[in-house]
Amino acid sequence: MKYPERIKALRQDNDLNQKQIAEILGVAQTTYSQYELYKRPMPIECLMKLCDYYNVSADYILGFTDNPKLRS
Repeated sequence: MKYPERIKALRQDNDLNQKQIAEILGVAQTTYSQYELYKRPMPIECLMKLCDYYNVSADYILGFTDNPKLRS
């Protein structure tokens, strides 16, 4: 699974909309939408914020593991 699919799934699993996540990341909703659509690369700072917010590892979001809790 590529990270755009993973961040969309995490958002939907937590009953959030794109605008809510965009506010957490400090970006416009349209920018966040482009991350989910793989039309714009997501900055590392946003990846870090999403990891903290969802309490998952970067490896999980990036698709290197299917275990969301492999965090040190």
